Amino acid sequence: MERLWTRSFIFAILGTLFLFVAFYALYPTLPVFIKQMGGSEAQVGLAMGFFMLASVAIRPLTGGLLDRFGRRPFIVGGILLFALAMYLYGWVGGVGVLLGIRILHGVSWAVSSTSLQTAITDMIPRPRLGEGMGWMGLVMTLAMAVGPVFGVWLFQEISPWALFLSGVGLSMVALLLTFGATMPFQRQPGSRGIGVVEKSVLPLTLAVFFLFGSYGGITTFVPLFADAIGVNSGTFFLAFALTLALTRPSAGSLSDRYGEGVVIVPALLFAMVALVVLGFSTGLAGVVGAAVLYGIGFGAAHPVLNALTVRMARPDRRGVAIASFSTAVDLGIGLGAIGLGWISEYVGYQGLFTAAAGLVVCSLLVFLWVKRLLAARSLPLPAGEAT
Repeated sequence: MERLWTRSFIFAILGTLFLFVAFYALYPTLPVFIKQMGGSEAQVGLAMGFFMLASVAIRPLTGGLLDRFGRRPFIVGGILLFALAMYLYGWVGGVGVLLGIRILHGVSWAVSSTSLQTAITDMIPRPRLGEGMGWMGLVMTLAMAVGPVFGVWLFQEISPWALFLSGVGLSMVALLLTFGATMPFQRQPGSRGIGVVEKSVLPLTLAVFFLFGSYGGITTFVPLFADAIGVNSGTFFLAFALTLALTRPSAGSLSDRYGEGVVIVPALLFAMVALVVLGFSTGLAGVVGAAVLYGIGFGAAHPVLNALTVRMARPDRRGVAIASFSTAVDLGIGLGAIGLGWISEYVGYQGLFTAAAGLVVCSLLVFLWVKRLLAARSLPLPAGEAT
């Protein structure tokens, strides 16, 4: 079997870890920073929204450029822009300027994260694609757990300036690590133009959109729901993160051996049941149980859907495919949080999580439709299919 843990893969994975820790360190701290500057709740929302919109707008073009010109220039440029944005936060004198920096930061995040993830998929042997994507997902989970804690500690115990400088330092470490990785990109003969949409994966990205719509509801409203029933929301996210860490690599390996459908269908059923359980929870046991079930379902489905996206795309369109997947993730989280928040105004938390379970059902139905489409084109989902 071809090696997965090559020098290039290890360096690229470590670079991803450092970059994502810098990114997640801002999640819980930037809203507080804006409030300390005298910003309003609406301006906090604008700052987060500007970042997401800039990221969503630039990702498709980034994918096309990656396929045309290679991965390395955009990894370097994206991370340097990311470090610049982190540095500029320390010199902000007003919310208006900060909103401009948020646009720059959103662009840098789209370019750096998309190019780095695409480069990693190039390094993974096709028969071990699911396993490799599972490990990449585990690194992102670790960053999601460490980044906020690290960011809050710097922000509260030292200063916001220390937080922003640490973001610059982490970004530079990430960049240096990527120089230790060989980027095996080769432009495919006959490829022309710069694509921004990969039509072959669009139906699958709809399944991704619905799944991450439910995830947007989880991340946004579990803290409020847990507080309402007298449970520390940290227990939910701790149980969720631990389950993700155990699930992601093994789910990827199973998909390589037995096919994506064997993993994705039960995984989405687990996620659906988890949300129903959460909606009817009245104490700690229900909340932790729901976290474990959702961690199994979401943790298994996410990397395998990512791997399937890569398998379905032509090699010369891999960058656009990864960008399409990431755009579906961003839109799902953002629009899912907005839509489920509106639903909760009328039907409460139980109705909100039931609606989130409905989004997972939509994801499952779309995936089954995609599977039928591929079967009709004589393109089944065998394990280890080469692109």
